[in-house]
Amino acid sequence: MNKNYLPLYFAFAIVFGILIGSYFGGGSNTSFFASKSSNEAKIKRLIDYIQRDYVDSVNTDNLLDGAITQILGKLDPHSVYIPKENLQQVTENMQGNFVGIGVQFRMIKDSITVIQPIKGGPSIKAGIKAGDRILMANKDTLYGKNLRSNGVPKFLKGEPNTKIDLQVYRKTNDSLFTVSLKRGKVAIKSVDVSYMINDSIGYIKLERFARTTYREFKLALTKLQGKGMTDLVLDLRGNGGGYIDIANKIVDEFLEDGKLIVFTKDNKGNVDESFSTSKGSFEKGGLYILIDQNSASASEIVAGALQDNDRGTTIGRRSFGKGLVQEEKDLGDGSAIRLTIARYYTPTGRSIQKPYEKGKGKNYSRDIDNRIKSGELLNKDSIKVVDSLKFKTPKGKIVYGGGGIVPDVFVAVDTTSYLNNFYFNTIQNFAFDLVDNNRREFSKVSINDFISSYDIDKAYNSYLKQINNRLTDTRRRLNSRHRPSEKSKAFIKQYLKATIASQVYGDEGFYRIIQSDDKMLLKVLELESSN
Repeated sequence: MNKNYLPLYFAFAIVFGILIGSYFGGGSNTSFFASKSSNEAKIKRLIDYIQRDYVDSVNTDNLLDGAITQILGKLDPHSVYIPKENLQQVTENMQGNFVGIGVQFRMIKDSITVIQPIKGGPSIKAGIKAGDRILMANKDTLYGKNLRSNGVPKFLKGEPNTKIDLQVYRKTNDSLFTVSLKRGKVAIKSVDVSYMINDSIGYIKLERFARTTYREFKLALTKLQGKGMTDLVLDLRGNGGGYIDIANKIVDEFLEDGKLIVFTKDNKGNVDESFSTSKGSFEKGGLYILIDQNSASASEIVAGALQDNDRGTTIGRRSFGKGLVQEEKDLGDGSAIRLTIARYYTPTGRSIQKPYEKGKGKNYSRDIDNRIKSGELLNKDSIKVVDSLKFKTPKGKIVYGGGGIVPDVFVAVDTTSYLNNFYFNTIQNFAFDLVDNNRREFSKVSINDFISSYDIDKAYNSYLKQINNRLTDTRRRLNSRHRPSEKSKAFIKQYLKATIASQVYGDEGFYRIIQSDDKMLLKVLELESSN
């Protein structure tokens, strides 16, 4: 922001702070802009003065957005402003679907290249295949335009049932053709993958808690039960949360009737409790819950509810520590705020919201860095707990509040499973080209045969040769740091194989390979063998 506007910006913040404070303090459900109060007249007069008389040209909309953001930042780290240009994407993620043609794509050599058509979407029904290049959408040329990936959706998304004509190039038979289809609802996956680890242990990875998540989860759970699953691994690593009621439904699958799942408390002391019902379909099976430092909010509700009810074993690292409940409130112009309206508590009564200072969001956001520096991600003894926040489960297990869920079984972060951007990008590109040039051959190989017998050494050597040939002598010397160490070679091979598998078999191919030596899953197998 231009420094000349700072006094004006903070003046806006102060005025809107007074208005928003009085508005929310009064508990009104209508926008303060709609009221006929003196405050409305005051702020309108201020805007009029600025637009008419201020010495420089000023975008008052930007000033207003900045002021609202500044005000909410003074409340807590999770009360946020959502500008109208971002609200649609946020809403889509929470609802679990969007309206479009339904493809996963990457920009490759300045062309929109389909990685996978999304199951159930318009594109897969119209015959779009992995590897197809989308050259035109209606009359818009989409190749050779230096489009960024985030600029593509505006050409492909639209209103439900609106027609779109796509010009497509298919490399496998060197053909150019047009596909006509209608845009429709496309699911945003919540269940990344589900499969049987062995004859008795099933695995489900949840990405988010959206409106569609429970239905996806229930389908995956039922499918695994049909395959003879007696024990389940529920992977919540990296899951940033979502709707509390969806988290409650998932917990209900594992708890007997009448168990407290979570309760919330608002600023008036009102308590709202959620209990399990008799509808659970996996109340007796073995259960393992995987969490890490990026498991937050609804993920912590699930992990905390199961831990406090002595159900299953929580494995991993201390979770994020978000125990605040937000509610979205419309501001009337296409924008919205998410305002913290309550705190949630696990069944034993612990708040897992980590400490924060109002108005000091930077300190809050550096918490993960502090965990790295303290050694907490490598050593359970480095996790700081507060004795005054000690709670006891019905079976006598000690649990702690005050900042995330501390797992029953600690597993350190795997420092060898890391790729810098150089390897990540070049592996992605190499894997796509390899599959794109050999799609017919790969289509004849089953996922099990690929996992057990694919010659990754040959692909790995070709990959190294390719990236080496692309570097000049000078750049080769400058990029000597990219030469893989002996420790990292095995993981690079594994990641390369998993990336190739993802191009051919989707997420299941990727996860089954990348998780073959996953430390948390190995811990599950170790615990199972000791029972």
